[in-house]
Amino acid sequence: MAFTTLLFDLTDGIARVTVNRPDKLNALNAAVIAELDGAVTRIGTDPAVRGVILTGAGPKAFVAGADIGEIVGQGALAGRARSLAGQAMMRRLERCGKPVIAAVNGFALGGGCELAMACTIRLAVETAKFGQPEVTIGIIPGYGGTQRLPRLVGKGRALQLILSADMIDAQEAYRIGLVNEIVAKDNLIPRAEAILNKINANAPTAVKLAIEAANRGLDVSLADGLNIEASLFTQCFATEDRKEGVAAFREKRKPNFKGQ
Repeated sequence: MAFTTLLFDLTDGIARVTVNRPDKLNALNAAVIAELDGAVTRIGTDPAVRGVILTGAGPKAFVAGADIGEIVGQGALAGRARSLAGQAMMRRLERCGKPVIAAVNGFALGGGCELAMACTIRLAVETAKFGQPEVTIGIIPGYGGTQRLPRLVGKGRALQLILSADMIDAQEAYRIGLVNEIVAKDNLIPRAEAILNKINANAPTAVKLAIEAANRGLDVSLADGLNIEASLFTQCFATEDRKEGVAAFREKRKPNFKGQ
């Protein structure tokens, strides 16, 4: 798939996906949503992709929100279609089975904050800003913000951010658990690569199943989540990677995992 709003590069098992609309602060329009969906499909089905770095082009924004120009004049049915398309893409990103790091290089507002929250891990530069300002234009977050934000930072903090439309800096985002790490601007991509390289040294199937266990467990009770974990734990025992991992441990050597 050829992209017009994204840059896609695959090197050494790491896919680097860049939302490439710097003149619009990388705002999410219908074309970006559709192309991100195509990129996620490739990521999930290409065995050469072991991990993903998602970022925004230019010095100012990761993704500064939805493209307001597209929203103006839309009716309820078009609004619902927009919400469902964005939700579906981000759900697929969240469940692609590969670790996805949001490298937040600037503003992550509205749909940009929601996109970052759909990633496995979030890194932010010191100047990054986060927020869900939708109520200021008479709508609510529509790409999962009302659901993922409470799961990450707790209901009270999430509702305060959503209802006040406050914008917070990277330090506050780190303090409340919205981001994993704050890094220097020049170290943002190298740090993301280092994390992915460490993850990619482990068994691919185990990484995929661990992500699945955590994601599915958030939607059910603790008892049901433990059953999901036990089932996926059992699946690991049928893999060649489990045999290789145990053998390598016994032989005091590095494992040679093949994702089987």
